[in-house]
Amino acid sequence: MGKIGKNPNFFASVKHALDGIGIILKEEKNMRSHALLGLIPLLLAWFFESSTMEWIVIIFCIFLVIIMEFLNTIFENVVDLVTDYEYHPLAKKAKDIAAGAVLVTVFFTILIAAIIFLPEFVELYYKLI
Repeated sequence: MGKIGKNPNFFASVKHALDGIGIILKEEKNMRSHALLGLIPLLLAWFFESSTMEWIVIIFCIFLVIIMEFLNTIFENVVDLVTDYEYHPLAKKAKDIAAGAVLVTVFFTILIAAIIFLPEFVELYYKLI
C-alpha cells in the first residue's frame, strides 16, 4: 500500500485534484452528460445575448450540478468502500439520497433556465411569425 499523508506542496495538490477530475470524467457517464448538457444554456446565453447577471446565474447553476455530481460520486464510492460492495438497506438509502440531491439540483437549474430563456423564446417566436 502506498504512503498516505499530506501533499508535499501546492503543485502535488493540484495534480491530485486534476487526477480526481480525470477519474470522474472517465468513470462516470452522468458527469460527462452533465458537462455536455451544460453547454446548451451557455450557447443559449450567447445566442440571446444574456445580461452579465444572467451569465453569472447560468454558470453558477451549471457548476452547482457538476459539484453535486462530484459529491454524489464521493458518497457512492465511500459507501461501496464501507460495505465492500455488499447490499445494505442503509447503503442504498445513502446512495439514493445523494442521487436525489443531484436530481433536485438539476430541476432547480432547469427552472432557472426556463425563467431566463422562455421569455427569449417567446419573443423570438413572435418575431418569426
